[in-house]
Amino acid sequence: MARLDELRLMTKIARLYYEQGMRQSEIATRLTLSQASVSRFLKRAQDEGIVRISVNMPPGIYTELEETLMARFGLQNAIVVDSGGNDDELLQRNIGAAAAYYVETTIRQNQIVGLSSWSETLLAMVDAMHQLPRATNAQVIQILGGIGNPAAEAHATRLLERFARLVRGTAINLPAPGIMGTEESMSVFLNDPYVQRVQTLFADVDMALVGIGDVEPSKLLAQSGNQFSAAELETLREQGAVGDILLRFFDADGRPVNSPLNNRVASMTLEQLRLVERSVGIAGGQRKFDAILGALRGGWINVLVTDQVTAENLSA
Repeated sequence: MARLDELRLMTKIARLYYEQGMRQSEIATRLTLSQASVSRFLKRAQDEGIVRISVNMPPGIYTELEETLMARFGLQNAIVVDSGGNDDELLQRNIGAAAAYYVETTIRQNQIVGLSSWSETLLAMVDAMHQLPRATNAQVIQILGGIGNPAAEAHATRLLERFARLVRGTAINLPAPGIMGTEESMSVFLNDPYVQRVQTLFADVDMALVGIGDVEPSKLLAQSGNQFSAAELETLREQGAVGDILLRFFDADGRPVNSPLNNRVASMTLEQLRLVERSVGIAGGQRKFDAILGALRGGWINVLVTDQVTAENLSA
């Protein structure tokens, strides 16, 4: 076939497919070609520049930023949402809604999901979630102690149990405070058979949903009573701590801050979190930038849901 004849046929096939919406099988019948030939000519039409496919990103979609984050930090996935101006509540809702959609579309049957307590962003995620049409039979495990101030504890309970209902799974509480008063009191809780059984399940978690905090506790965490004293927090800062996941602190390079305070925390460890197939960090905002960067550098999460401004700063 002469070059001009090939180009003419490619163009005809491309117009039928892209402009008239005909299926490849219909084009093959009309032009007396095999469907494989039609497919091959469509591919060549792109190579020749006859067809140019472009993706026009709608406002509020940041695919390039997401791809940059994935490449820079070796992430499985990154989801970037509008920052919401200076409105922290809107920022939290935007991140929560994106995380909710991610969970709804990626959760698998019989999955074992680890869920952190005391995270306002995770609460926003649960508030944005829709009831799944079919039961997942997921086990939803609390991976940070959820006992604390009764008013705040209701939030932690709502987070776990409502999430489990929405995915049509089963909630498994960790019946312990996030932070114990002393190492001795921690030993008492760790000897409880039910606490031991829940902690044993940490190794089976294949999707963990966690907030990322800076050293200063969030409002919800402070209200819960699961916080270290001002002096203890200052000691953590002196040791280089910039943030935490599950009340396990790390420095700017993501290295764990090894402190005796770790012995008073009832949660999955960072080392356990690193082994989870999908460890999803859900956080954004200027206040948490150093903590998010540290978490990424440490490799403690492999999926990030964050906002545009944070993503741009992480990519700079």
